[in-house]
Amino acid sequence: MFAPGQTIAEEIRVAAASNFKNAITAIARRFEAATNHKVTLIFGSTGKHYAQIKNGAPFDVFFAADVRRPELLEEEGVALPGSRCTYAVGKVLLWSPKKGYVDPEGRILERSEFRYLAIANPKLAPYGKAAQEILQARRLWDRLSGRLVRGENIAQTFQFVKSGNAELGFVAYSQVKHPNQPIEGTFWEVPQALYTAIEQQAVLLKDSVAARAFLSFVRSREALKIIHDYGYGTP
Repeated sequence: MFAPGQTIAEEIRVAAASNFKNAITAIARRFEAATNHKVTLIFGSTGKHYAQIKNGAPFDVFFAADVRRPELLEEEGVALPGSRCTYAVGKVLLWSPKKGYVDPEGRILERSEFRYLAIANPKLAPYGKAAQEILQARRLWDRLSGRLVRGENIAQTFQFVKSGNAELGFVAYSQVKHPNQPIEGTFWEVPQALYTAIEQQAVLLKDSVAARAFLSFVRSREALKIIHDYGYGTP
């Protein structure tokens, strides 16, 4: 399907949600190896990417961390009609790199034995919105508001926790899950019932052979296995 040399080489610019960095980097390498095309990946929060795209940023494909922004781009006539699709379903973890720190039920949140809890900005990042929903479901949002540090996106949030600037935080499962490796540190895998499902959708912004081929490749069996191996549910 993607035989080398079958098309003239093109370069595409792909805007991707920060949580999808590890998986899409692996997918892009496979795609480039199988085609003549080159993929340039630009990572950031879904909300910020959406604003940039609305202002004319030169992206060819957008991999969001939600459904709403791709829907809006479709409604606004920015995205190519009929190109919107679900590529992954995100999962949320409460995570700390410390051993023996986060218990499997997340009760550490109620004990408040920490100084800072990192979350992504709920207004910009779907994983931040999910973190807010989780804390509200546990009736802890108001109580912990003074301890929250907000990352612009989930990548910055992860760095707050990894660096120790926050003892723990709500991160994407995909950030700590690597194929065939145990997760470092301790975590609570948050039950799906506590937050709105993070259905992640992609959409074409420009019509080109390479852009269509890449989006098609992401939905292939080979790419879906990579997505699953990095800790996502798959469509």
